[in-house]
Amino acid sequence: MNTVAHHGRETKYRTHGETADGPGLVCVHGSGGTGDVWTGQSRLTDRTPVTTLDLSGHGDSDDIDAQPGPETLEAYADDVVAVANATDSSVLVGNSLGGAIAMWVALERDLPLDGLVLAGTGAKLTVLDDLLVWLRDDFDRAVEFLHGSDRLFHDADDEALERSRATMRDTGRAVVERDFRTCHEFDIRDRLGEIEEPALALVGEHDGLTPPRYHEYLADGIPNGAVAVIDDAAHLAMIERPTAFNDTVESFLDEL
Repeated sequence: MNTVAHHGRETKYRTHGETADGPGLVCVHGSGGTGDVWTGQSRLTDRTPVTTLDLSGHGDSDDIDAQPGPETLEAYADDVVAVANATDSSVLVGNSLGGAIAMWVALERDLPLDGLVLAGTGAKLTVLDDLLVWLRDDFDRAVEFLHGSDRLFHDADDEALERSRATMRDTGRAVVERDFRTCHEFDIRDRLGEIEEPALALVGEHDGLTPPRYHEYLADGIPNGAVAVIDDAAHLAMIERPTAFNDTVESFLDEL
């Protein structure tokens, strides 16, 4: 595991396939996750280097003292920019909150980018009111709700489900709530036209958290946007259907 120091903290990341040709991917996890959600994308290293990071307060990275919403979003964007610069990567792959961060970097940071892969995300990420209450008052119920049918997963095996639950619990209630409240405040619907980079909106067909219409909206609003649907998957399509996910990303990279 590698470390980059920035803004008074350390962010941990891993890079696979350092010697591969290609623009370099930085894969950004979603709420309550870690870089481990991208394990299946290590197979892309025959095409390009692949870097995964733990956002601040997740996995092995230092935490931040930030309020949910714009302050947290800015801090997470700083994490991504630091890792992208350290690895000379120019394509951001973001899932859910990670997709929001990727779009924010494209809009607000002076980072040279060749493209964005926006997976299981949206221009506005409103969170169910009940879920916000459970994240504050009944964390176990929130975790179980998220792992219900056609939310994070469509038809995952028990091992994948338990690994995902354990990651969320290890991240801890406070950080997971901060993540979801940051999602809840995210809204760039009036700024999609400012995103200049080619963008692929990639969604699992059964994603009940950020459904396909969210991704069609992204593809319509981003000037050089496109949409692709992964069959038999939900919100974490990169875990459920890694081969289909990777093939779609490779096709996108071939067009850059």
